[in-house]
Amino acid sequence: MKRIIILPILMFSLLFLVSCGTEETGTGAGSGAFIGGAQGVVAVFEPFGVEEDNIFTIFDTETFPIELTIANKGEYELQPNDVTIELKGPSLDFSGIAALSKSNSDVVGIVSTLLPEGEEETITFATDAKYAQEVNGYIDREWYANIEYNYETYVVMPDICLKGDLKDDRICEVDGAKTYFVSGAPITVTGVEESTAGKGIMALKITVQDQGTGKVTLPTEDFGTQEKIAYTIDDNDWECKQGGKLNEARLIEGKADIICKLKIALTEEALATKQLKLTLDYKYRDIIQESIRVKESDK
Repeated sequence: MKRIIILPILMFSLLFLVSCGTEETGTGAGSGAFIGGAQGVVAVFEPFGVEEDNIFTIFDTETFPIELTIANKGEYELQPNDVTIELKGPSLDFSGIAALSKSNSDVVGIVSTLLPEGEEETITFATDAKYAQEVNGYIDREWYANIEYNYETYVVMPDICLKGDLKDDRICEVDGAKTYFVSGAPITVTGVEESTAGKGIMALKITVQDQGTGKVTLPTEDFGTQEKIAYTIDDNDWECKQGGKLNEARLIEGKADIICKLKIALTEEALATKQLKLTLDYKYRDIIQESIRVKESDK
């Protein structure tokens, strides 16, 4: 009889210890809510011709396609026209190119456990492009593609502490790092800290960083010297600012701290935890390049 009683007690004790350990270490970036990562749209040139000596090669009498494939490597679903690609480089030396700027025509889905590489779309600029200049021997040219796309980053903070009496040690602690979950995107979150900004006023510092290779700006603005993002929080009881501006942040050396505060002080009896979600909204720009060699054909 004693063995039957003791075994469940031991099992319960082990489960309790595991649970407590998870709770104690549950601050910082979490996993499970999102797949994560620091990529958004990734674009590659499709082959121009046969690869020789690590460079795509064609003859000056040949026609060839100019196509780029975009892949959504993050967790914002791209809508039609969210991505704009503009060809840069030796366009005047080639014929058969109908347009130098094109956008995606379809929805491009996110990465998932079933689709870990994300959805793709191929954008065609020419099916029968041809080098239109004279070639002696061979000539190497560089194609560039400027990629601009609208994107969003989602940050979920599941356990924000709402406490009117800081001396009350029940339920949660206000001061310190908080668990957060961030979606895959080039603009990401690297830290969430909670503190107070007055009696009954909870405050959050959310650290945002650009971990991509490109530039960022507001969705409605052109790219300039300043890098900015827009953001919204899903609870009207909170107000978020950075540098004195509401719902807009400027990144300095790729980083910004957004401060979110309760608008109205909590009563002393208030004691609860709450989930908050912050959405970062922006336009991102990157550039890629690919070489092409045009060889003189036998006349």
